[in-house]
Amino acid sequence: MRALTWDGSRLAVSDRPEPEAGEGEAIVSVSLAGVCNTDLEIARGYMGFTGVLGHEVVGVVTEGPDSWRGRRVVSEINFACGSCPSCRQGLGRHCPTRRVMGILDADGAFAERVRVPVANLHAVPDGVDDARAVFAEPLAAAFEILEQLPLGPSEWRDQRALVLGDGKLGLLVAQVLARAGARVLAVGRHPEKLALLARRGIETRLQGDAELGTKFDLCVDATGSSGGFETAVTATRPRGCLVLKSTVAGQHAIDLAPIVIDEIQVLGSRCGPFAPALEALAADEIDVASLVEERLPLARGPEAFERARRRGARKILIECGS
Repeated sequence: MRALTWDGSRLAVSDRPEPEAGEGEAIVSVSLAGVCNTDLEIARGYMGFTGVLGHEVVGVVTEGPDSWRGRRVVSEINFACGSCPSCRQGLGRHCPTRRVMGILDADGAFAERVRVPVANLHAVPDGVDDARAVFAEPLAAAFEILEQLPLGPSEWRDQRALVLGDGKLGLLVAQVLARAGARVLAVGRHPEKLALLARRGIETRLQGDAELGTKFDLCVDATGSSGGFETAVTATRPRGCLVLKSTVAGQHAIDLAPIVIDEIQVLGSRCGPFAPALEALAADEIDVASLVEERLPLARGPEAFERARRRGARKILIECGS
């Protein structure tokens, strides 16, 4: 089969062995896969991964249990052992022996077919087309903030939230927080991308246009840059919460004193629950269609990465089906 691979120095579309399903596994024929900022960072050395990239996927099960064959699915990305203390608590994403699709010790979804654990599969609702379903994984990551901060509806309405970054994840996070009831300000660099949020009634501001003028109960760093964290620290009120969503290759110097002095709670935030993400997509409560910029065939995979790297790029999708 054909797949887009990273060998540590270059991206290339090449022939790979067909994946074989073992016990408790399924083979998914990939329809669409999305290029994520994490993929771009891996191609800069993040995680030291080599192999088939890609983890935002929608496709059809072609091998596996009869109950799944022929079903259109999305997949969680952490391949966990299922028996360790973390797994028994429903936290397979923190399994110490986990593999991660296209990120850690497991081939990913920029391929004609991908092997995944059956336990990771989620059926796509009939009313959700592939171009929206492929957003299930990053949208679940946005919903993870609600899991980590289990506030009631009235408590969310009291939250003044700042989302830094108007990349794909930042645009999803802003919508999820606004849907929960928070009063959201999204700050970014691209007027046309911020306009997607403004159309949904979310307050926006261009970075550098003016001082924020206030500190926030909740700040989310989704900038994907090394400077985003420092900006978020200065914008978080004493005893407020800073959620770190960025993954950036390389080492960074951080001044911890303001965090200690202001008693800021810092939360790393990664993967999240698929069920509410799929429910929101089925109810058309989150705009993901406007985030898509272009669809390219698998044969043009390296070009898809180049397009995704352009400043201000929206979501690039790779068509993996024949």
